[in-house]
Amino acid sequence: MSPIRPTKKATPEQALQQLKHFCGFRERCHKEVREKLRSIGIWGADQEEILSKLIEEDYLNEERFARLFSGGKFRVNKWGRNRIRYELKQKRVSDYCIRKGLEEIDEEEYEKVLVRLAAGKYKALTGPDAMRRQKTQVYLMGRGFEPELIKTALHSALSEGE
Repeated sequence: MSPIRPTKKATPEQALQQLKHFCGFRERCHKEVREKLRSIGIWGADQEEILSKLIEEDYLNEERFARLFSGGKFRVNKWGRNRIRYELKQKRVSDYCIRKGLEEIDEEEYEKVLVRLAAGKYKALTGPDAMRRQKTQVYLMGRGFEPELIKTALHSALSEGE
């Protein structure tokens, strides 16, 4: 089954103006912009030309996107580095930009958040200690935290709670 094509194709000039507004609203990655261009009927050379104009005029900057995405997902959603890395890869962000984005996360704050999440989850669970530890570890891994840091954080959270 082929994708649904738009009934009305925008001219490249109209598309450029739409995309400037689209990128001005919030930071976008290249994949999102390409999808938007396809949705308004822009393909091939016109698509590449519009993308390069957006980059030239600084409406589109993948490194800036990765930095804001990483910082925001950590601060707001309390995601770990693995989850952020995965989500950026899904958006086809370059490895260089992913590394730059992850640099936005302060190591000390990262560890504090991890300990806080570990303590909160552990306290919320009931049952035998071993099961609570395991469920807490699975929860934190699902949020994208690194296994070696989870063990340390869980140990810290439990020793503080005693």
